[in-house]
Amino acid sequence: MRTTRTRRLAGALALALTVVTAATACGSGDAGQADGGPTRVFAADNGQITIPVSPKRVIATGYAVPALLEANAPLVGVSSWKRGIPLFNEQERKKYDELAKVAGESAAETNYEAIAQADPDLIVIGVPKPVLADIDIKRLEAIAPVVAIGPSVPSMWRELSRKQADAAGAAAGFDAVKTAYETKAKGLADKYKAVLPQLKLGHVGAYGEVAKGNFQREFNGSWGTNAAQDIGANYYGQVKVKGGGSKDVSEYPSIEELPTAFAEADAISYSVGPDGSVPAPVKYVLDSPLWKELPAVKAGKVYPFRYTEAATYRAATSTLDAVDQAFAPLLEK
Repeated sequence: MRTTRTRRLAGALALALTVVTAATACGSGDAGQADGGPTRVFAADNGQITIPVSPKRVIATGYAVPALLEANAPLVGVSSWKRGIPLFNEQERKKYDELAKVAGESAAETNYEAIAQADPDLIVIGVPKPVLADIDIKRLEAIAPVVAIGPSVPSMWRELSRKQADAAGAAAGFDAVKTAYETKAKGLADKYKAVLPQLKLGHVGAYGEVAKGNFQREFNGSWGTNAAQDIGANYYGQVKVKGGGSKDVSEYPSIEELPTAFAEADAISYSVGPDGSVPAPVKYVLDSPLWKELPAVKAGKVYPFRYTEAATYRAATSTLDAVDQAFAPLLEK
């Protein structure tokens, strides 16, 4: 019965959490034997957690969703991840559509009853640490072992997608995809090495708030910039007042500050949708008379980036292709 199994898992987890362990890294080896098979201690944002070595029924939320879909983990439920749908391949999209949705787009929309009904033996929470406060971890721990593995800044998807796949026992093949991405990035870095590293770049992100009269400026390490950095791009400046998480690498000035924000930019990139459509927060900037007076805009050095939501190596390979397409005019003589 599911109720009996849930109680066994809860009891095993409670016991494991009382054990003092010297393990300090994820995948530190088998820590014992549970009803469901061998276990190991895994280092997560929420501590040293005893998890199955080979999970059979995994729940994924947040940034763990694309990572575990790509890794072909044994998923039985996921949170909604609409932003990543355009980056799924056919197999991932089919699986995503079929899986039970046990949470919404935000951590606060977690459906604990739906998670319990899915009868998981592991729950992988892929949300930033500050957002963990919106989740009742204790309630989830009564269902199955919980590992929280979330980013502090957007560019951390590289390390975290590997760690998420490892937790779910689905890391096989990860390194091959990573190598393919890095090989492509190196080739593009060589292609643009004579022009791109010398530029001071600015980026307009897709999360400005038009109603508040502001726009999103992204620096190095943010969603719109991190893939371009892998081929030699440098987004100058830094956040004036760091607010933690993504607010350490992006800020939200008022539209009146546009001339100051990008006064030194030799070129400016901006986020667009997967189909090339311009999201409202970016259109707000492009339609501004202040935009048209920027030196980079007058020089015609503006570049739209698609697929800036990538959070896995396979998906980010599409981002590299899009960045290459956008930057191609830089090579024209």
